[in-house]
Order: sequence, then structure tokens, then C-alpha cells
Amino acid sequence: MNIFLKELKSHRKSLIFWSIGIFFMVASGMAKFEAFSSSGQSINTMMADLPKSLKVVLGMSDLDLSKASGYYGMLFIYLLLMATIHAAMLGATIIAKEEREKTSEFLFTKPVARKTIITAKLSAAFVNIVIFNLVTLVSSIILMGKYSHGEAVNREISLLMAGMFILQILFMVIGSALAAVKKKAKTAASQATAILLLTYGLSVAVDLNEHLKGLKYLTPFKYFEAKQVMYGGGLKPSVIVLSAVLIGVLSFATFFFYKKRDLNV
Repeated sequence: MNIFLKELKSHRKSLIFWSIGIFFMVASGMAKFEAFSSSGQSINTMMADLPKSLKVVLGMSDLDLSKASGYYGMLFIYLLLMATIHAAMLGATIIAKEEREKTSEFLFTKPVARKTIITAKLSAAFVNIVIFNLVTLVSSIILMGKYSHGEAVNREISLLMAGMFILQILFMVIGSALAAVKKKAKTAASQATAILLLTYGLSVAVDLNEHLKGLKYLTPFKYFEAKQVMYGGGLKPSVIVLSAVLIGVLSFATFFFYKKRDLNV
């Protein structure tokens, strides 16, 4: 079977489960917003007394939670975490699965160049990410339309999804590069996830301590923050270029080291 189609088929169930999960995350988040709004209490007033550190961790900083767009901005960080974890694990496992399933020798002895193999695998991972992002986008637009009470939010949601898509690709190639470099590729998924959580923790630290602002370019979670994208004029060209460079370098590393891998069966 064509490698690309085989990879799509093998990740089909996983994609369905992740897509259902992201849909219910959006649905439950916006249902909570509706419950707060109908209670007659101001969400901003309720949250004002929370410690700054807690508001930063929860993604509430500098957002007007009384508006559907502001509440979605708070929800976005959780959607982003879910999307990037999926992407990092996908990038790592789509390469490591041959070792896990003991099919490396069978695959590599076929008359197919390794460049062709890795291209097919990354293409399949890319399609999975596109579908996941579209599910999130459509779910967000439909559910926000239901709960936004006439507030125009489609543009903001589209911009946020564009930023999320870039980070999905970035973490996908982080996972694939780790799997290509490591002798034991099976550990790449956990290490990619660890890098993701470390960079997220750094983004929280940057928000809590002004002296750490110089480190913001070290964490992708500062590239497309909801408050910047929604209230600051959209996506910054500088971080788009930085993301593209990182994606290019990590993609090159994936191809380069995958072609030099020893069989580990």
C-alpha cells in the first residue's frame, strides 16, 4: 500500500478521538461562558481578586472575560496546548512507529528511498494537522456564533487558528527531528512533550517576571498570544519568519538524520 495512505489509515482513529476531544473542549468552555453571562454576575469582577500568578497560569491576563471573544482568548491557550501536544506526539510517533511495531527492517529493505518514506510520513502528519485545525476552526466559529450574542468574532478566531496551525507544524517537526536523531526513537514522543511543557512553563514565567521578557523568543507560546492577536493587530511578521526558520531547520534535520539512521529492530 502507498506509504502516505497507510500512514493516514493508521492514524485515522487517533485523529477522530483528538478531534472529538477538541470539539468538546470548545463546547464545554463556551457553555461555561454562557452560564456565567446568564447569572448576571460580572466575570471580570469575580476574577479581579484572584492572584496575578493564578490568572497568568489560567490564561486570564489582560482579557475582557465579559465578552465572548475575551473568554475564547482565555480558552485558546488550552486549545493550543491540546493541539501542540497532538502535533508533537504525531511527529515523533509517525517515525518511531516502525521501531515500536518491529517493521523497520521490512520497510527499509523495500525498493523505496528513505527520502520518499519520510516525505510520505510527514505529508500524512501534515494532513492530520490540517484536519485537526479545521475541526477546531469550524467548531469555534459555530459555537462562538451561538454564544457571542452578535459580537463579530470570526476574524479573530481565524487569526488565532492560523497562529495555532504554525505552532502545530513547529511542534510536529520538533517531534520528527527528535525521532530521527535519537537511537531509541520510541522515547521521542515523551521528550517532545517535555520540551513543549518546558516552553509553556517558560511563557508563564515570562508573564510573571518582567525581567524575563528577553526570553520570550525562546518559547513558541509567546509567538501568537490571544491578547496580542485579538487586540494587538494580528500576527506579527517577525514571529512568522522566526517560526518558518525553525520549521525549515527542524525539517532539514528530520530528513538528514532519518536518511542516516541505523536499523533498530
